[in-house]
Amino acid sequence: MNIFFTGGLGLLLVIGLPVAFTLSLLAVAGMYFFNGGTFAFAQIPIISYKSLDDFSLTALPMYVLMSQVLVVSGVGRDLYEMASRWFRHLPGGLAIATLFCCTIFSAISGSSVATAVTVGAVALPEMVRRGYDKRHVLGLLAAGGTLGILIPPSIPMIIYGSVTGESVGKLFIAGIVPGIVLTLAFMIFSSYQTRHIKDAPASWGERLEASKKAIWGLLLPIIIIGGIYRGIFTPTEAAAVGVVLSFLIAIFIYKNMTMKLLREILVSTVKTNAMILFIIVGAMLLGYILTILQIPQTIVNFATSQDISPWIIFILINIVLLILGMFLETVSILVITLPILYPIIIALGFDPIWFAIIMVINMELALISPPVGLNLFVLKGLDKENTISEIVKGVVPYAAIMVVFMIILSIFPEIATGLIHNKIK
Repeated sequence: MNIFFTGGLGLLLVIGLPVAFTLSLLAVAGMYFFNGGTFAFAQIPIISYKSLDDFSLTALPMYVLMSQVLVVSGVGRDLYEMASRWFRHLPGGLAIATLFCCTIFSAISGSSVATAVTVGAVALPEMVRRGYDKRHVLGLLAAGGTLGILIPPSIPMIIYGSVTGESVGKLFIAGIVPGIVLTLAFMIFSSYQTRHIKDAPASWGERLEASKKAIWGLLLPIIIIGGIYRGIFTPTEAAAVGVVLSFLIAIFIYKNMTMKLLREILVSTVKTNAMILFIIVGAMLLGYILTILQIPQTIVNFATSQDISPWIIFILINIVLLILGMFLETVSILVITLPILYPIIIALGFDPIWFAIIMVINMELALISPPVGLNLFVLKGLDKENTISEIVKGVVPYAAIMVVFMIILSIFPEIATGLIHNKIK
């Protein structure tokens, strides 16, 4: 049975069938052959409805919509201009400014792709013009874009919470310190690599002028994350607040929202959310038949009955996630693996909130791992002269930093869990 599902999954993905349909077809085949033939198909609408009947998923389309509005509003451009004026006089100052901008935009978009596209479109030509090596810049932007799924709000964290039942609010809070630490590590390395480049410092007037323009982009993450941390509103309510504020910023501050643009934003949001939700439904259907066949239970019993350290199993889990990240995108990996991995993590006594951050960092690596790393292709789209292999060479040092940080986070889990003191519903 394991060979049936593993082989079927691999074959369907190799021939190019979308992940959502691959999972659904395997689930339907499993129901037919292992769970009573066509009579089992009556479970399909029930499971599909239950898989989406989750209040935490309500935040998903709103965060995607907010991201789409902010991408077109000009917030990213103003954030980059502000950061460049504050940091450009430092060694490798524009590299630091770019990563700072990635951090702030990550905290208001929740999307790695949106962060890479928005910041990359502004930073790439400017940094190359100032003498920065293009390969390093592309690697920096690809890695900086991944911060979009670690720094809250994070779409993968919403999915993790939906699949496992863990508090999305706690997951968001757990991502704050690791996100900051990883950003600082990126900044230190990038600054060292480009330490020979310095620009003339901006005047205080120029800094204040740029800060005034970027104030709305700076306030959004404070309102969203601060509101969740202080218990003023839930992550779902925070998403609604973020959507309203993003539209107000686009309409009244930047004044660039038109009916045509609104239609494009809404269509793009619907397409993105439909893709994610289809994958979730397919994974839940497959999870149902796997549970009927007791495959997760068998794997958990096998993992916990072995006379080896839980850390060995943990390392093996990370290796599997790394390999999957080379061929699948983040949502697919989460919904396919979590029904199996989550019970193992609980049975081994690991903190599920801490493991969520470990898993998200693995998903960050997936975004920059060839041959399917999404951020690699996003940056390729911004600079068609360079090959994917050149971008990969630029991103390798940042991938190494992520791996080292995962090791540190494994030794000191308090980095992720230390802020979770307040009761967050």
